Amino acid sequence: MADSSGGPKRPRAPTITVDTSAVSDAPHTEPEPSSAFISPLGRDTLAIPGRARGDSVNSNTSQSTTGSHTVVNSPSPSHRNSDVTHIADIKSEDDVWKPEDEKEGALFYDENSPFGVTRGHLSKLLPRKDKRAFYHLRGITGLASALRTNPKTGLPSDEEYLKGEMSFDDLKNVNPGEENEPTKGLTHSSTERSSPKDKKDTLYADRKRVFGDNRLPTRKAKSFFALAWEALQDKILILLCIAAVISLALGIYQSVTKKASEGARVDWVEGVAIMVAVIIVVGVGALNDWQKERQFKKLNAQKEDRFVKVIRSGKTQKVSVYEVFPGDVMILEQGDVLPCDGILIEGHNVSCDESSATGESDLMKKSPGDVVWKALDQGQDTKKLDPFIISGARVSEGVGTFLVTAVGVNSSHGKLMMALNEDTDATPLQYKLNRLASYIAKLGSAAGLLLFIVLFIEYLTRLKNPTDPDGTARDAKSKAQDFVRILIVAVTIVVVAVPEGLPLAVTLALAFATKRMTKDNNLVRHLQSCETMGNATVICSDKTGTLTQNVMTVVAATFGRGSVRAGDKDKMPTKQGANFTDGTPGSASTDDSGTTADGSVELPIYDLHERLDRDFQHILKDSIVINSTAFEGEEEGKQVFIGSKTETALLDFAARCFELTNLQKEREASTITQLIPFDSRRKVMGVVIKSADAKYRMFIKGASEIVLSKCTKVVDDPLNSTHATDLSEEDKSTLGSIISSYASMSLRTIGMGYRDFAQWPPQGAKHSPDNPSDPDFDDIFHDITWLSVVGIQDPMRKGVAEAVATCERAGVRAIMVTGDNVETARAIAKDCGILKEGGIVMEGPKLRSLSPAQLQEVLPKLCVVARSSPEDKKTLVQALRGEGHVVAVTGDGTNDAPALKAADVGFSMGIAGTEVAKEASDIILMDDNFSSIVKALAWGRTINDAVKKFLQFQITVNIVAVLLTFITAVSSDEEESVLNAVQLLWVNLIMDTFAALALATDPPAGSLFDRRPEPRDAPLITPTMWKTIIGQTIYQLIVTLVMFFAGKKFIPPFNNMSAAELKSDKNTLLFNTLIFNVFVWMQIFDALNCRRIDNSKNIFEGFWRNNFFMGIIAIMIGGQAIIVSFGGAAFVVTPIYGYHWAISIVLGFITLPIGFLIRCIPDRYVRIDLPVKRFMAANTPAWLQRYLARRRKPPPVIEAGDMDDDHIGKEWHRVYNQVHDDLALYKQLRGRRLHVIKMGIRHPRELLKSHRSRSGSRNSVLPGLVAAGATLGSVGGGITPDRRSINSRRPEDGDASSTAPSRRGTDEV
Repeated sequence: MADSSGGPKRPRAPTITVDTSAVSDAPHTEPEPSSAFISPLGRDTLAIPGRARGDSVNSNTSQSTTGSHTVVNSPSPSHRNSDVTHIADIKSEDDVWKPEDEKEGALFYDENSPFGVTRGHLSKLLPRKDKRAFYHLRGITGLASALRTNPKTGLPSDEEYLKGEMSFDDLKNVNPGEENEPTKGLTHSSTERSSPKDKKDTLYADRKRVFGDNRLPTRKAKSFFALAWEALQDKILILLCIAAVISLALGIYQSVTKKASEGARVDWVEGVAIMVAVIIVVGVGALNDWQKERQFKKLNAQKEDRFVKVIRSGKTQKVSVYEVFPGDVMILEQGDVLPCDGILIEGHNVSCDESSATGESDLMKKSPGDVVWKALDQGQDTKKLDPFIISGARVSEGVGTFLVTAVGVNSSHGKLMMALNEDTDATPLQYKLNRLASYIAKLGSAAGLLLFIVLFIEYLTRLKNPTDPDGTARDAKSKAQDFVRILIVAVTIVVVAVPEGLPLAVTLALAFATKRMTKDNNLVRHLQSCETMGNATVICSDKTGTLTQNVMTVVAATFGRGSVRAGDKDKMPTKQGANFTDGTPGSASTDDSGTTADGSVELPIYDLHERLDRDFQHILKDSIVINSTAFEGEEEGKQVFIGSKTETALLDFAARCFELTNLQKEREASTITQLIPFDSRRKVMGVVIKSADAKYRMFIKGASEIVLSKCTKVVDDPLNSTHATDLSEEDKSTLGSIISSYASMSLRTIGMGYRDFAQWPPQGAKHSPDNPSDPDFDDIFHDITWLSVVGIQDPMRKGVAEAVATCERAGVRAIMVTGDNVETARAIAKDCGILKEGGIVMEGPKLRSLSPAQLQEVLPKLCVVARSSPEDKKTLVQALRGEGHVVAVTGDGTNDAPALKAADVGFSMGIAGTEVAKEASDIILMDDNFSSIVKALAWGRTINDAVKKFLQFQITVNIVAVLLTFITAVSSDEEESVLNAVQLLWVNLIMDTFAALALATDPPAGSLFDRRPEPRDAPLITPTMWKTIIGQTIYQLIVTLVMFFAGKKFIPPFNNMSAAELKSDKNTLLFNTLIFNVFVWMQIFDALNCRRIDNSKNIFEGFWRNNFFMGIIAIMIGGQAIIVSFGGAAFVVTPIYGYHWAISIVLGFITLPIGFLIRCIPDRYVRIDLPVKRFMAANTPAWLQRYLARRRKPPPVIEAGDMDDDHIGKEWHRVYNQVHDDLALYKQLRGRRLHVIKMGIRHPRELLKSHRSRSGSRNSVLPGLVAAGATLGSVGGGITPDRRSINSRRPEDGDASSTAPSRRGTDEV
């Protein structure tokens, strides 16, 4: 390694052999971790920002990689002050362990610790990246000794309590690179201390006691009483309570002073009843909130837990992220989100994205701890050496192992998360409902104020009257009571009008849906995605594992120039009577030896071991076994291959045909010189090994047509020798037709080849821009010798064709986006119904070459994109969204993250997906099945429908209750409404809480897929809903007002009473009770009507499957019966006659046929919005029209290279606003917590700013703090800040450097 300052050069390290000898040969074990260091096939590499930067991966001065030691670039600038270049400074221990504050000082004292270091010592390593502390901890060897572990075999799998003690001074005796002397004589306890029943609790007990586990403390949930107290903070409820207290005080005074001859002393009952009703309303709301928090807490815990790979007792194990402890040796792979802090032990080309912790957007290369310690010990410049693994970072490239040093609250990411404490923000639909609720509340408040003014004026005109209209004397007490009654009625109207049940409805719908979606294999990470998914218009789906089963088997193979072919006849399609030119066994006549008429040989797969040349088998087996990332493991008691399904299929093929018995030993026999990880752009992967004759062989495996295009030679006769001859154009044509034939039969094709080199790196080869010591792969990827092409069968999932047909019926288009061969993709797309007649199939390179205008023409008919890269998927998503589509996209690889973020809804794969893909997604498909996406679509529509059902019901009740109360109160001589305050509160409880519970729990109905998705700008209340609301309001008002003004003339027994009898308190109370009962029964039946928000006639669809709805209706009926029969003075009611009950139920039931007739009326007759728009257009001033047009027009997307001076000025203003937003976030974070974001009503301008997208900019002032919230779920359990809306912009705002375009939330009302 050359010193950047011009110092002496250190000789190049020798090639390092991957050594797996530390692993036991016992059966049913997984391999030693070094065998997993090959970068995983199919896990893509994150795109590196396209700008050179000093001390980064892109820097031309980046250091070299030798053997398995990766010399890495500098950490972030904020940490460079910790780099020490003078040996005297390094070896000085002055102030290294000095605590920065009292809190850190407490970490240096761990009582009864059996370890040689404390949390305080380990906290000096990260997040400071303090290399002096690392040096004095004696590197990897010293840390392993102090933590009582082994860097090769990890922790004992049965460790409980540790015997013996160590001190920090014992580390001075440690010699880095040698055996851990201080641990000699210190043993781990056996399992005798605990029984199997409680062994789980005592496992790693000392580590858990001293260092803690990998969990973050959850934010304490609010208690029921705290939630109730918050609900009581509503100003209108407070006003109502004050009025109730005044009424109670006056009532008590009147009751005490009332004479026995003046009637029962129950004047206090009204005040008590109002207070009790308020308590019930608040209590029910608080109970719902409490249950909602518990449900989401469970979902979050499930969302955050995951499994990671650690080495324990020399075996690779998968453990929960919560069960990782300091001292563990963890395996890191491309795409992992690191759950804890640590030091790299060894690895291949490890690079990490640490932007979530340091703010650096460039990738940081890592070097092994031993290399760094030696460089420090020799006084070399270590600015470009970084062994530190930071929790929350993402592994962008490479594989390796690291020693865990801090977990949970003691990790660097945990400390950051403990400083952030915030509430979950509301979803876009909740914001829309809040705005609508504010309008309704304002109208209700205006009605209440108007009623108060009218009644108060009437009250003032009667103040001088000594008696009431009925002749009762009026004293000061009665006048005060009359005033309080007026106030209570007015305030109660406001309470009824305020639709506090709207937010409750969407909350309940989301809670119910997310819980059910989890059962349907959809783990929801962001609530707003549930709403958005309901209106998705396009689903861009992967093929492998989503449309197919991802259960792969090699069923066909062709060797050499095509003269030797093999296949499973029971699985492969056959073409009887056809010439065998497509590589399909059984399609031509053969003799006993399998030779066909054209001289080629056709063999069953199980005969390959007997017929192929032994040396050729050895080469082919090495190409499969060594150039692979899969490994052996145990699942459900069986020994299986674990890894990419393509890899495991090839290993199974090698086991069946080439006597692969022990994968670990096969790999141990080879010396790996360099790994070439799979790259989604190249579509190939490779490995370079050193052969016995001191030469080097590079094995290549990948997309068959790409490998074939780089081949110039071919093994001539695989049956007899490995001799290679030139590959002619005719041979290429033959092999190309075989590949196309396999692909047309829905087989995935993988090509294999090799190339030999006399030395490594090859003489004259260009150097890799990332690693000058490595050759540039593209420069040496030619002159390959062709070995074989195999056809891998991946059957289509059951139910996929039906799911695609369901999407089509629902107006949702499915597009297949796959990296497979175009013919394979075409065949699968036809089988599952995605590719229709006239549909377009296009390859990724062709898609990239289209101009925007051409792409716009192609999109309506595009069905399949084959050989696509993640960038193609992102481009497609952006183009579709630009056309106004609501796009859902699936992804499993690391490089799929930008597309997942760019889409309106991102689905990651729960089985095959990387952690980066899961973090970037909104919903995780736990079964990787396309059918589960359709279920998510159904639940999304159900959520939106639930809110609209409730809205339809609420507005109807609101209008009727407010108008009925207003009209009857104004027309009454006593200034009293037919519905008193307590009755209105019961109605409020029905329509706000019970209706929300009933209508928000409807399961998805089959008719959901019979309508097209709603546009983004569709209003919450559709014309069909307005039609129902208006129709039901008219009917209910006619019934109640006719009864109030004329009912005494035709309803028995009132029609037979005299005027004096009708005015008696008893009969007035009976009549008002009847009207109250009729009103409530109409609401009960209208709740059934509101189950339909379209013109469908069947209101009982799914009714009998919704036990919750039936239970709520039963509670409403029972509650009404109890109130009328036994409510008495509290509710100001009296028991009614049986025929009055019949009248109430019949009038309520009539709402059902009324609703049926209303739905028969075409919507066009109620489209009042069109005349209103025409009127507004004709009467709006021109300047206002221009202003509104500018507000509606989205800003154009301008590429950086196309900007003129005017565009640059506009861009500067945009950047200025972005910096302003970043500074605002910084202000929020300064107090070590985020300010609580309320779910209150905001101006639409603020909503657009906060909910335009979920993605942040890489140019943000605080990208680390913003990204921190996105990675918490993978670090450990606990607080899960999700502030994707912070520092966000629309895609049309543009950001040339952003790799994750934003997504748009649901539009405003």
